[in-house]
Amino acid sequence: MTTFEAFALALIQGLTEFLPISSSAHLILPSAILGWADQGLAFDVAVHVGTLMAVIGYFRKEVVALLSAWFGSIFKKQHSAESKLAWMIVIATIPACIFGLFMKDIIELYLRSAWVIAVTTIVFGLLLWWVDVRAKQTDDEYQADWKRSLFIGLSQAAAMIPGTSRSGATMTAALYLGFTREAAARFSFLMSIPIILLAGGYLGMKLVSSGAPVQVDTLAIGIAVSFVSAYACIHVFLKLVTRLGMLPFVIYRLLLGGGLLAFLMMQ
Repeated sequence: MTTFEAFALALIQGLTEFLPISSSAHLILPSAILGWADQGLAFDVAVHVGTLMAVIGYFRKEVVALLSAWFGSIFKKQHSAESKLAWMIVIATIPACIFGLFMKDIIELYLRSAWVIAVTTIVFGLLLWWVDVRAKQTDDEYQADWKRSLFIGLSQAAAMIPGTSRSGATMTAALYLGFTREAAARFSFLMSIPIILLAGGYLGMKLVSSGAPVQVDTLAIGIAVSFVSAYACIHVFLKLVTRLGMLPFVIYRLLLGGGLLAFLMMQ
């Protein structure tokens, strides 16, 4: 990878990881249009580290409070709104872990194609628009119960299908269940911490066992750029989502999916 490619891919990953627009749809464009080579396992680990640092850094106060309350509920039997939310995040993480364990190879073999990404980008964009228009927007993330959390967790598992968008699927599910837009986004971002940690750990173990060589300067660029762009993205999105709603992202998804379909049909 060149320095420019590393910078561009890390920027794309950081900006799209937490927006409801599908990071996989964007990461396929450089290879499909520009012919860039696959970024490799080491770089995947690097951008996972960068985005994980960004979401933990942005929600550092909430993360400390949730972890403290969660451990308190286990060892001291102390229960609070924070401990409940922490347990709901745990419940919401379980479906993706199970789905990833049993379906990852099938998805990699049959669904990781530009055609699938183009179609899912459009379909799930329309679903996000439909839910956003009909959303009641009455509840915050602290009103999540185990049924709601499990439903949102199942949507996160379904988002392993390329082009769906993890954040888009979880926000769609949360809005459908009556969360406000900001609460849906916050719950989605907090949910991302354990799943990115698990995915990054899995990729890290594969990297170590493979013994593949790494370019330290390229990895440093990946971590730094994905961290800064993801942190800025989270901040801006939370500031604007209440006022703008999901329509701008829906329109963007339709244009992206339509453009990708048109490009594929011309090949």
